[in-house]
Amino acid sequence: MIAGLTFHHHGLAVKKDEQALIFLATLGYVAGDLVHDKVQDVRLRLCTHDSLPTVEIVMPGDGDGPTKGLLARNEGLLYHTCYEVDDREAALEAFEEAGLRAFEVLAPTPAILFGNRLVSFHTIRGFGLIELLDRH
Repeated sequence: MIAGLTFHHHGLAVKKDEQALIFLATLGYVAGDLVHDKVQDVRLRLCTHDSLPTVEIVMPGDGDGPTKGLLARNEGLLYHTCYEVDDREAALEAFEEAGLRAFEVLAPTPAILFGNRLVSFHTIRGFGLIELLDRH
């Protein structure tokens, strides 16, 4: 286990959030406010539940943001898992020590949805895309 890494949410990419919101509401999720993250060029909404994993709905922004290509081929899909991290560099070193290849997709960037805490995205070969969110 990589110390200091805890599950935070799943990222769901969709073109529009209406159907996703209906589905999540039937499961008892509460949807947060829509946020436009101009830095990452996405529109975001965090959906929470008392006992189920948090879901971040991610929609394209105004330009060629990170979900445009994914959504050209898919109506919607879970495409990343987010983990809160105490020490990003230590976590990435632990991945390497475990024999996992982590490729940086997005360098640490302030995320408006999370109070400008830094997020970074990494592809883990054989697993997929993860987001690392600074705990503080």
